[in-house]
Amino acid sequence: MKSISKVASGIAPSATLAISALAKEMKAQGIDVIGFGAGEPDFPTPDNIKAAAIKAINDDMSHYTPSGGILPLRQAICGYLDRTFGLRYDPSQIVVSSGAKHILYIVLQTLLNPGDEVILPAPYWVTYAEIIRMAGGVPVIINTTEENRFKMSADELRAACTDKTKCVIMTNPSNPTGMLYSPDEVKTLSAVISEKDLYIVDDEIYAFLTYSGEFMSFAAVSEDMKERTIVVNGVSKTYAMTGWRIGFAACNSQIAKAMSNFLSHSTGNASNIAQYASVEAYNGTQETAKLMRDEFIKRRRYFVDRVNAMELVSCTEPDGAFYIFMNIKKVIGKTICGDYIGSSDDFCKSLLKNGLVATVPGSAFGCDGYVRWSYATSMENIKNGLDRLEKFLNS
Repeated sequence: MKSISKVASGIAPSATLAISALAKEMKAQGIDVIGFGAGEPDFPTPDNIKAAAIKAINDDMSHYTPSGGILPLRQAICGYLDRTFGLRYDPSQIVVSSGAKHILYIVLQTLLNPGDEVILPAPYWVTYAEIIRMAGGVPVIINTTEENRFKMSADELRAACTDKTKCVIMTNPSNPTGMLYSPDEVKTLSAVISEKDLYIVDDEIYAFLTYSGEFMSFAAVSEDMKERTIVVNGVSKTYAMTGWRIGFAACNSQIAKAMSNFLSHSTGNASNIAQYASVEAYNGTQETAKLMRDEFIKRRRYFVDRVNAMELVSCTEPDGAFYIFMNIKKVIGKTICGDYIGSSDDFCKSLLKNGLVATVPGSAFGCDGYVRWSYATSMENIKNGLDRLEKFLNS
């Protein structure tokens, strides 16, 4: 038989989803695994949002919608962006699709021509490099350091630009590090983006989950930057709605129209019922979301203190999101439980096998020597998981 496409053949599976699936499979087999792989809040979707979905079903809201989303949801998103981040958009500049991940894919399909370069600071979310390649683009990696809090500088950005550079893509706060670019850093990077005539895909999916420092969107810097910025966000992390699959982009009208056209010939509209539930998420009470954020702050404090009290590992306190990016460089080259640890992959495999704890290797994020933990799980799981880590390291 003839081969499948080179693009499809070259796509690597998602490491985070693979780890999560393996942990669930082991649990189903009766193995007492504690999973820290998935970036998924462990809270239930708030009752008011679930009630809105049930009402939409009972009201027979079960037909096609505009490919870029229903008007009430796009209006609700505009209100949310204005109230929460001081960003003003018209509903025609909002595009809704089946999750923020899908929006990112559509954004890059809309922006890139074959051979266009996309600057990607590492550590980066596992999907970025793959969807850049899927769109025919070329990832240009800027390796950051823990000493600089895993953040790209304006000088590094400028040095990475060529005449083929089309855009920059980044998460703020970061997945996997939880680090936040300050307003001054956002402005300094924006000057380079404007100077080099680039777009920026600003993934703000964790913006509400900011615990220290001040969040600033690249779109808030100036009118010029607003035109260059594609803000990406969604309901999954803030409202514990990962499975509802609703994400959005806020961008200039030309890009929004092109994205909607792309959607009209691919997926069509996102789930009608989930869209109406998301209207309630953005327009309804925000108290439950705030309570979840408060709980994440408590977990972060406990996690950081426990990890930094251990001899062979350490971590920098994250500013937001719900991840700990643990430094394991002191373990590299050692043998634990009979397993030689030559990389973050080796560490995670051994920890899963011998400690029954599922984590994600830093290599998946373009940064070996680290391991990502998600503290979007119960405090009981966090305590037990860190007890197992400590026992594993002591062995």
